[in-house]
Parts: sequence; structure tokens; C-alpha cells
Amino acid sequence: MNNKVLILIIGLIGAVLAFSGCVSNSEAQSTEDNSWKNVEESGVLKVGLCAAWPPFESRNEKTGEIEGFDVDLANALGEELGIEVEIVDAEWQALLGGLSKGDYDTLITCMSKKEASVENVEMSEVYYELNDVIVVRNDNNEINNVSDLSGKIVGVQLGSGSEQAVDALSGIKEIKRYNYNPEAMIDLQNNRSDAVVVGYTYVLSEISKYPDLKVLDTPIASAEIVMVQKEGAKELTVKLNEALSKIKENGKYDEIQDKWLSLE
Repeated sequence: MNNKVLILIIGLIGAVLAFSGCVSNSEAQSTEDNSWKNVEESGVLKVGLCAAWPPFESRNEKTGEIEGFDVDLANALGEELGIEVEIVDAEWQALLGGLSKGDYDTLITCMSKKEASVENVEMSEVYYELNDVIVVRNDNNEINNVSDLSGKIVGVQLGSGSEQAVDALSGIKEIKRYNYNPEAMIDLQNNRSDAVVVGYTYVLSEISKYPDLKVLDTPIASAEIVMVQKEGAKELTVKLNEALSKIKENGKYDEIQDKWLSLE
């Protein structure tokens, strides 16, 4: 083989190998996880939420400030991590898209695993289990758990998670569907149904309006609530999980839960 041709071939092979190395380095850089490093360097954790879901998050009517369980939780996590927390209020439908664009570092907004899984994201450990519960009249001693709903008339709100939970049950005599929960409660009070299934958050904020009704201890379904980070943000997810574990150990989590999510 001509020496010039041989040299040319060797040169081409070297160029290909060098290019491959550049591509590999570029790919490695593009997949590097700086999610926690970026937060740590900025000193601020941007938390996206939708302030329309009391007692998890809503605006105080007097002060206009956003408050609730998720807000206090975020601040406790930030304190544990040694960083400030910036709360960013947004429409619920825009939260996952905003997370993908980098508008927030994390979503702490009563979002379930099922709701978050519509996008490719990172999820924290479960920080709360949100239940659908049964409400009956105070004088009703026949219904004490889920199985007792068999043969009964049960009210639910249309399009809610509670409706999905009730639809999954068997043996119910009739499912009465309402546009809004208050309509279902009124029918329950007036003996037009035997029970109503609602989300625990509704019970927390509204049950005091119905002194002749009671909430059963046994839930019929539960949604696992998580913090949500953009795909690939594994380091930030690890740090949030570590902070969550610590505030559960030191009692801060229980304080926040008792403040916002207790019926007592």
C-alpha cells in the first residue's frame, strides 16, 4: 500500500476517534445533574404551587399572603437545607409545564403520584397520604366502614377523585352525582342519601358547617402526595428527601400537620 494512502487512512481514523471523544464529552456534560448545585449556589429554592387548595395552600383573605400546609412544609425544608424558599403561585394546569421550563425547582402543591406521572418527572418520597372519607349523619349507626356502603345510596361530586373511588366499589344501591359537594351534604342532611364520600381536605375546611354530620375514621381510598422535580433532577430530589426525613424525626413535620390537617 502506498505510504501516503496509509498515512491518510491513519489520519482519518484518528479524526473519527477524536470526534467520538468530543461527542461523548458533550453528552456527558449535557446529562450532568446540577439540580442541587444550582439551588445551593443561588441560595433559593423556587417552589411552584397553586394557591387555591386550602388547607394545603391558599391566600389569606385579610393579608393576601399565601399560607397552608405546603407553604409551611416548604419553609421547614428550606430551613433544614440552609436555603431561602421562594413561593411562586401559578395555575394548576401550568405547573408541570413551568417545571419543565425551569420556572420552579420543585412543586410542593398537594400533587399526587398519579397526577405527576402524566409527565416524565422525578418524585420525592410520599410526604402525605390524602384520603377520601365517608360522611354520614350523627344518628347513623349502620355505616361504619367501606363495606357498609353496600346496598346504600351514596353521594359524590362529579369529576372528583371521590367519584372515581366510589365507582370502583361494588354493591352500592345508587350513586347520586352532584355538581358541588354542598349539594350532596344537604341531601345527606335531609335523608335523601345514606352517605357522602368526599376528599379529606373538604372535610377539614367545611365540616363545621354541618354539625349534624360526622366523618368516619376509615378512608375508602388514598392518594400519595409527593414533591415533583423536573426529569433528571435526582440530586435535588435526594436532598429534599433527606430534609423531609429530618423534619419528621425532629417533630417539625408533626407540628405543621397538626396546625393545618387536624380536625381537632
